[in-house]
Amino acid sequence: MTTEFIPRSLGTVLRKAADEFPAVVLVGPRQSGKTTLLRNIFGVQYQIISLEPPDVRLAAQSDPRGFLNLYPPPIVFDEIQYAPGLLPYIKEKIDANRSKAGQFILTGSQNLLLMSQVTESLAGRAAVLKLMPLTLRETNRMSEKIFPWESSQSSILPAPTSGEVWEKILRGSYPELSINPTRDAHLWQASYIQTYLERDVRNLRNLGDLTQFQVFLRALAARSAQILNLSELARDVGVAVNTAKDWISILEASFQIFILRPYYVNIGKRLIKAPKVYFVDTGLLCYLVGLRDVSHAAAGPMGGALFENLVVSDLYKTYLHRGEEPALYYWRTVAGSEVDLVIDTQAGLIPIEIKLSETPRPEMAKEIRAFQQDFKEKSLPGYVIYPGNMVLPLGQGVSSLPLSNL
Repeated sequence: MTTEFIPRSLGTVLRKAADEFPAVVLVGPRQSGKTTLLRNIFGVQYQIISLEPPDVRLAAQSDPRGFLNLYPPPIVFDEIQYAPGLLPYIKEKIDANRSKAGQFILTGSQNLLLMSQVTESLAGRAAVLKLMPLTLRETNRMSEKIFPWESSQSSILPAPTSGEVWEKILRGSYPELSINPTRDAHLWQASYIQTYLERDVRNLRNLGDLTQFQVFLRALAARSAQILNLSELARDVGVAVNTAKDWISILEASFQIFILRPYYVNIGKRLIKAPKVYFVDTGLLCYLVGLRDVSHAAAGPMGGALFENLVVSDLYKTYLHRGEEPALYYWRTVAGSEVDLVIDTQAGLIPIEIKLSETPRPEMAKEIRAFQQDFKEKSLPGYVIYPGNMVLPLGQGVSSLPLSNL
C-alpha cells in the first residue's frame, strides 16, 4: 500500500503550537490523518503510543504515574479518550517543568468527552487543534493558498470538469481514498460507518441497538444543507426530540457533522433562527443517501445540496486547518430571502451564494444584493461560487468565483 503523504495546512500551526505549549491536543474524525501528520512532522523525535489496545489502556488506568514514567516526554498518546484518567497526571508532569514546550501531544477522535476533561485538567497548558479530512487545496497540493477575498492578486486556476467535481463529491476527502484512487470508495465508506457506529457511538453513549441510530443518520443525511427541523426529523425516525438532540450532539462530537447557525442582528426583519446541518465529508454523505455513481448524484434531487455541502465543508475545514474557529453562518428571512453562507471577518461580512449551474448569471446575485442592502456598513463584496471556470462581474459588488479558486 502507498505511503504517500499529502502536506496538510495544519502542519505549520502544529509545529508552532508544539514550540509554544507544553501540550498539544490534536482532535478530528477517525482516519483524518492525525497520526500520519504527526509522524511526518516530528519523525522519530516523538514515540507514538496508542491507548486503544485494551492491555495498554489497562496499564495506563491501573498505574498512571508508572505508565508516564515508562513513556517520558516527548511522547504522543494516540486516542487519549480511551484513558482520560491520564490527564491529571499529565498535568502533574507538565507543572513539574512548565517552561518546557512540546512535552505531550495527545490525539483523539471524540471531541465532547475529551474536551471537557482537557479543559478541566490542561487549561492554559495545551493548544487544541482540529484535523479534518482533506481540503480541496490540500488535495491539489496548494495547502498555503489564501482565499480570493484576502488578496486582490487571486489567480485563475484550471477548473475541474463536471465529472471530476462529482467524482470528488462521491469519493469524499478522507486521505486513504484520495491517495489510493483505485480503492473501492463504497466499500471503504461502508466499513468506516460500521467502525464508527461500533466504536465512537458506543463509547459516547451506551446505545444497545444501533439500528435506529443508523436510520437517524441516514435521515439526517437526506436533510444536508437544509434548515434543520428537529421535531420533524424526530417524528420521521420515531424517536423523542430530546433523543434526536442527543444524537446530533454525538455526530458533532465525533466530527461527522457540523452545524451552521444563522447570522442575525436587529435589523427590523423577522429572521429564521434554526440551524442548518452539513456533513464534514461528502463521500460519507453520498454513501448514507445511497448515491454510487456520478450521473445519479449530479442529476438527482440532492445535486444542489451536495454541491453546497462540498463548498461549505471545504471552507469549514480550511479555517480549522489554519488553527481558526470558522466564523461561518447563513442568512434567511421569514419572507424567504436567503444567502447560503456569510463569512464574518475582521474587515466585514462576506456574503456567498453557491450555485450548481456552470453558467453564472446576474440574477444569481439577487440575494447577495439584498443582504448588502440590509448590512450596508458591514457587508463586503460578495461571491457566487459555481463549478465553472470564469471570474465575471454579476453586478456591483458581486462576482462569480469558480470552485477551483477556493
